[in-house]
Amino acid sequence: EQSGQACGSESHSGNSCGVSPSLGGNHFTSVTSALSIFPPSAVHVDSPPTIPTLTTSYAHGTSSKSLLFSTVGGSLQASAERFPDREAVVFLQDRVRKTFSQLQQDVDQAAAGLLALGLKRGDRLGMWGPNTYEWVLFQFASAKAGVILVSVNPAYQVQELEFALRKVGCNAIVCPTQFKTQKYCDMLRQICPEMDTAIPGSVKSARLPDLHTVIVTDSRQPGMYHLEDVMQAGSSQHMQQLEELQKKLSFDDPINIQFTSGTTGNPKGATLSHHNIVNNAYFIGMRLGYDWRVSSQVRVCLPVPMYHCFGSVGGGIVMATHGITLVFPSTGYDGRANLAAMESERCTFVYGTPTMYIDMLGQPDLAKFDLSSVEGGIMAGSPCPPEIVKKVISTMGIKEFVIAYGTTENSPVSFCGFPTDNLERKSETVGCIASHIEAKVVDPGSGQLVPLGISGELMIRGYCVMLEYWGDVAKTDECIAKDRWYKTGDIASLDKYGFCRIEGRIKDMIIRGGENIYPAEIEQFLHTHPKVQEAQVIGIKDERMGEEVCACLKLKAGQDCSAEDIKAYCKGKIAHFKIPRYVTFVNDYPLTVSGKIQKNKLRVQTEKFLAL
Repeated sequence: EQSGQACGSESHSGNSCGVSPSLGGNHFTSVTSALSIFPPSAVHVDSPPTIPTLTTSYAHGTSSKSLLFSTVGGSLQASAERFPDREAVVFLQDRVRKTFSQLQQDVDQAAAGLLALGLKRGDRLGMWGPNTYEWVLFQFASAKAGVILVSVNPAYQVQELEFALRKVGCNAIVCPTQFKTQKYCDMLRQICPEMDTAIPGSVKSARLPDLHTVIVTDSRQPGMYHLEDVMQAGSSQHMQQLEELQKKLSFDDPINIQFTSGTTGNPKGATLSHHNIVNNAYFIGMRLGYDWRVSSQVRVCLPVPMYHCFGSVGGGIVMATHGITLVFPSTGYDGRANLAAMESERCTFVYGTPTMYIDMLGQPDLAKFDLSSVEGGIMAGSPCPPEIVKKVISTMGIKEFVIAYGTTENSPVSFCGFPTDNLERKSETVGCIASHIEAKVVDPGSGQLVPLGISGELMIRGYCVMLEYWGDVAKTDECIAKDRWYKTGDIASLDKYGFCRIEGRIKDMIIRGGENIYPAEIEQFLHTHPKVQEAQVIGIKDERMGEEVCACLKLKAGQDCSAEDIKAYCKGKIAHFKIPRYVTFVNDYPLTVSGKIQKNKLRVQTEKFLAL
């Protein structure tokens, strides 16, 4: 069970961890005998692979651990029975601390309340707001009641909200009155003015015909329930009904709808089952060693938003499946609060997007925070520049740091590093194929497998592939083929150990005079410049070349630099056609609420700035 702990991979074949006993633990066992045990497509991933088994760009992550068949509610119940007095969640800003038994009690009460309000199995409940205790409460209460949780982006404005709620036919929505400039109740009233005169639970809206119930977490509003009403609505009869319901719920039922970012057109509702997210969370935790670490000491600092799969699955569902503690540093993102939380709560892990880590590294008094308790971390959500990974490991001292890669449609993780990987693997790849998942790399034109190590489109198959895009057969069929392979839209390559390199999005690829240029490669190079804090590379329209390369750079505090300096730095180090024709300097990038950079908006802003 603990082989992952002792198994380093400084030398890719320098130990016998994870090798079948029949190989005798001989470091020099021939590859042919290894292949008779491991088929050429299989990568055994209970511990870091040390035998090069792959012969082509198809990998299957095999494991001695079978898939789980539990529901989201069942997973939390099991941890509550096993660790009743362990802290499950800590919300520092709101001063909320709940043990597993307290969380379970609240979840049961809220779930019974939802049934009392008339919600039933298969209904949709929207959760709209920042990281608060109520988010986690309704994540598990809805699942226990068989109600599908719809994760609504807390930054949505009226038009986006109306589209999302209509698309999936939301029957209920939970939100705070407001957060910062987001006035949630006011926006709902703009869409449903009928609420002002409605009885709570009996809203009849012309624009949202399915919506009948609005629950406000922190105030009393006309036509809306207060959270306290929900917590008190469930009688012993509803509790009994809830218990009976558990026997009927299937792990293949849809239980979560997550909207994809929608940078190209309207967002789509990726529909995930209990089976999708419970297993993904379980195997993320296994990869990080949460099963063999002294579990009572796994405390994760979680600044990523819960509405995003990184937070809700990598955080919330991992908490339920492995019994770990989640520490929420702040309601809205705050880089300094993350560092303070890691110190005060003695966190052992930290999650974040590259932008969040860049922000933490950029804190002027970073060195004064005691981060000695932090053993490991995950970086995911958007391309992770190698220089940033190296700085997190060296400057913040987070030795067991990994990159995870995935998509909302894949529940989300399909590749993840091992905490003991060497620095090259940690920084240059997105990790190794995850347990029980298949991956292949194909020529985007022909669909044929490409030779090992050659780039093409990455495709994923397995338990992790979503059920569908809610109510959108055409869009579902575009990305999931009849044989259940999911098209990621990412350009990638595999190595013989099952590790993956991502070179960028097919749609982000810049085509300059017929040359295919991947922005991620140039961004990674620009991160090596001593004055550059963050680099984003985009394609800018050009009459002659079709597109030209533009670097939008954020400089380190107090640094000064010119476009000529940047171009001179590139000369002789990257191919001439990759050297940015344009260089702009920015203070900020347009971000989604989950910290992803919106390259389409950046492109529009930059073309306007350059007067193109």
